[in-house]
Amino acid sequence: MKDVRVRFAPSPTGALHIGGVRTALYNYLLARQTGGTMILRIEDTDQTRYVPGAEEYIVRSLAWVGITIDEGVGVGGPHAPYRQSERKEIYAKYAKQLIDNGHAYYAFDTEDELEQMRERLKAAGVDQQQYNSITRMQMRNSLTLSEQEVKTLMEAGTPYVIRLKVPRKEEVRLNDLIRGWVMVHSSQIDDKVLMKSDGMPTYHLANVVDDYLMKITHVIRGEEWLPSAPLHVLLYKFLDWEEVMPQFAHLPLLLKPSGDGKLSKRDADQMGFPIFPLDWNDPTTNEKAVGYRESGYLPDALVNFLAFLGWNPGTTQEIFSMDELIKAFSIERIGKAGARFDIQKAQWFNQQYLKSKSNEELAIYLIDILNAAGVDCSQEKAIKISSIMKDRITFPKDMWEQAKFLFFTPTTFDQSVADKKWNADAVTVISAYRDSLSKLAHFDANIAKETLETVTASVGIGAGKILQALRLSITGAGAGPDLMMVMEIIGQQEVVKRLDFALQTLKVKVA
Repeated sequence: MKDVRVRFAPSPTGALHIGGVRTALYNYLLARQTGGTMILRIEDTDQTRYVPGAEEYIVRSLAWVGITIDEGVGVGGPHAPYRQSERKEIYAKYAKQLIDNGHAYYAFDTEDELEQMRERLKAAGVDQQQYNSITRMQMRNSLTLSEQEVKTLMEAGTPYVIRLKVPRKEEVRLNDLIRGWVMVHSSQIDDKVLMKSDGMPTYHLANVVDDYLMKITHVIRGEEWLPSAPLHVLLYKFLDWEEVMPQFAHLPLLLKPSGDGKLSKRDADQMGFPIFPLDWNDPTTNEKAVGYRESGYLPDALVNFLAFLGWNPGTTQEIFSMDELIKAFSIERIGKAGARFDIQKAQWFNQQYLKSKSNEELAIYLIDILNAAGVDCSQEKAIKISSIMKDRITFPKDMWEQAKFLFFTPTTFDQSVADKKWNADAVTVISAYRDSLSKLAHFDANIAKETLETVTASVGIGAGKILQALRLSITGAGAGPDLMMVMEIIGQQEVVKRLDFALQTLKVKVA
């Protein structure tokens, strides 16, 4: 295989959609697997849709998920510049070449004239109201005007666009790496605009020229670009670049969790999950969107989840590091069907990655969260909390939200548990247990457990009968992490204090 060169080419029209992250990931995996080059190109030809800050957001998002760029925006390289708005003259040269070779033409039609054409076609019952090989002969362009008329219009500064001259009767073929042979008759392709009246190229011309000049070998992009692919094949042919045309791979759509239709930001908002990798404050609407990072997703977990949205390794293995994904990845194992965006699966991946982290690593997350909440916590205590919470959490913030009782004495108790479990036996054991704990010279989880066993044996009441009541008196709830470790973490004096409070507060509820 020749040196693989892939590109991720987003438009800076807003925050990077999570589907865009998946596209970048698949490109990156192929580049790393083959020892190739990953290029970041910014396709900002539509200046009317440019959003300030979007480009920087894209760069930060890719860095967060671990996708490193070898060449392109922010890095540089031999094919600079990598922003299409800075390559205007390059595209003009190739547009002129297409005109000179009879594969493109100037079109001077106004918006009113274009609308009139569409209305005529509509009235005639034509399904597709396109500017194509038939309708172009009734319009105002360099195919219907004389050479002198064209010259006069251009010298007068009359606005014009450059359109591709699509052959009337030709079959356009494309061998897609995911979908196999795609065949489209040229009658289904309209004469797309290649250069706009402001002198900027459209996506179609710019991406083909850039892919050629940047020596791109594989174009891995979303399924939404598949209808445009035959047009791009024609451009490669008309520019005499067929021999170096990249291989195309059009990725399956990301579907709603229900599987019914394409995933949108509105769907994600309604279902309460992020659609962007990082927090995004839209400068045009002031709308704020929470990102995966700020929601507590680990970048490795998100990458693992995204990799499986359309691709599978052909084995039962689900947890893959980035290095393992690079080794296992293949375009041949990407499916054609849309991939259902199962946010519960994303959460499952996050849980698995949190479980795999050391207590020391999790303690760093916890201390940051506690600092933000204005709560002091030693590293030793944070490590212990991490050890008892890691199997119970989906996000790092859960260690704080589910374990606030480790920092604050409960002032209320789960009444449903109290009604069932707070009885004479519970009061007898907990009273004796409080007295025994208050006399201990040393205290930890093992001593707490041994002391409880001694107390229950001495009063003749099994520990199983009162454990839930004991937990209730210490945490305010009937369930939670290892109770003996909870007691070690909050400390001997605090445990005794909480048992006292529960005995005073709940004793009136004894049956």
